[in-house]
Amino acid sequence: MEAQTNWEEIPLLDNRDKKQFELRTDKHLIRIEYILAGPRMFLTHTEVPRELEGQGLGSIIIRRVLDEIRERKLKLVPLCPFVAAFLQKNEAYLDLLAEGYHV
Repeated sequence: MEAQTNWEEIPLLDNRDKKQFELRTDKHLIRIEYILAGPRMFLTHTEVPRELEGQGLGSIIIRRVLDEIRERKLKLVPLCPFVAAFLQKNEAYLDLLAEGYHV
């Protein structure tokens, strides 16, 4: 069994070739796919390995990606239902929504 991983300490990688943000260990990959179109970042899909589901890791990567979007001064279009659900529970990120979009 893999030693307990502190996902908060793993660097968030922007894999621009694959158009996804990644949290990666030797054995696991958590990712959010995106489309970057001008000042808007469309988050299209979040994926957590089945064996890691239910540990809050989707929320960890979403929070870190949203912080990155804020740092880059981009606007968010949450096409992924999991990201939209996260935003409904974490109103501090609603200011990132691109004009005309809501959750």
